[in-house]
Amino acid sequence: NLSTVSEFVLVGLSDVPAVRFPLFVLFLIIYLATVAGNVTILVATGTDTRLHNPMYFFLGNLSLLDILCPTITVPKMLEALLLENKVISFTGCMLQMFFLIDVVGTEIFLLAVMAYDRYVAICHPLQYTNIVSMKLCAHLAIGTWVIGFFNSLLHTSLVFTLLFCDSNEVDQYYCDIPPVLALSCLPTYSRELVILIVAGVLGSSAFVVTLISYIYILLSILYMNSSESRHKAFSTCGSHLTAVCLFYGTTISTYVRPSSTYSPSQDRIVSMLYGILTPLLNPIIYSLRNKEVKCALRRAISQVRTA
Repeated sequence: NLSTVSEFVLVGLSDVPAVRFPLFVLFLIIYLATVAGNVTILVATGTDTRLHNPMYFFLGNLSLLDILCPTITVPKMLEALLLENKVISFTGCMLQMFFLIDVVGTEIFLLAVMAYDRYVAICHPLQYTNIVSMKLCAHLAIGTWVIGFFNSLLHTSLVFTLLFCDSNEVDQYYCDIPPVLALSCLPTYSRELVILIVAGVLGSSAFVVTLISYIYILLSILYMNSSESRHKAFSTCGSHLTAVCLFYGTTISTYVRPSSTYSPSQDRIVSMLYGILTPLLNPIIYSLRNKEVKCALRRAISQVRTA
């Protein structure tokens, strides 16, 4: 008597009509600001030859990921808030989960690569150009995208080869692993264990590399002679580390745990932190506070005006 589910219903952020439109406006503004900020970084790093170096190459990759991450989930959420269309097809749900885990996984490893790049630049400045060449940067960037792809392929295939029946309401505003697993008619323990181990090993490995890199960076800063240089470096590294901890903390708490501990209300807030807020903050933290990026933007604007 089991009937296979052909579509899912995404539970919206609020079913109160008076709240839906203000939420729609709020998230639309955040989404547009996120896209505008990250596109600005891509334009600045892509058009100015002075920024064609490893650090800004990785920042360009991060900006691209920060455009893709909210683009995967926010438009459907906006549609549900404005038009009350919460239905998503089985294939659409599967693709949404695949691309989201792909982007999130890639960003986790990219942040580790960026932390290593800053470690070499600050702790071994004389050897930086020899160690971090553009060829190595290209290999590292491609590696992060490849690992993210296969990691997502594994997770998505483990989830969507299950049998779904009866309830098709996903208790989240997008298709995510814990709420979709909760709808399965079959036991999910073995698959959850595989997901937990893979996500735990990969996520914690990237986090350890990132954390160790920043520890060495902070220790190196402490030995700087100039108090002004120390203050500036602490301010920059502190904001970077805050963004990294926010992203790692929210993603690990979402995926490195059994689905039995899933809490819909709490997980919506957590998912917004890494899926919506972090992509908005990253351009400000990593780039728009940087004098070189600001100068590149001014040159790009002046060139447009001249043209």
